[in-house]
Amino acid sequence: MAIQFIPLIKALAPYLTTIATSAIPAFTSKSEVAKSDPVVAQQITELQDAVTKNAQSLHIIAEQLQKVITSAEEASVEAQRQVATYKTLVLGSSMVSVIAIVVAIYGLIV
Repeated sequence: MAIQFIPLIKALAPYLTTIATSAIPAFTSKSEVAKSDPVVAQQITELQDAVTKNAQSLHIIAEQLQKVITSAEEASVEAQRQVATYKTLVLGSSMVSVIAIVVAIYGLIV
């Protein structure tokens, strides 16, 4: 189920930082109330700091998510290679088993 979200996350990861950095200026404009009231000005400053920290956190999370997706893709390729190897081994051992059974039956008959 989570594998279905990997392409979606992979497509959105590069845009998370862009979205966060474009949203920050919306919080930087100060109204007339903020200029006159120091409490409101302090709250706006705190909110701007929180948004900036959240944007940085989103950027870090997006980078880590990209690394996880890359490593998951590499593990998937490795698993597919191993499955192909195991299929070859099973086919080979099955063929040897069939040959051994045919030789045993021929040995019983003759």
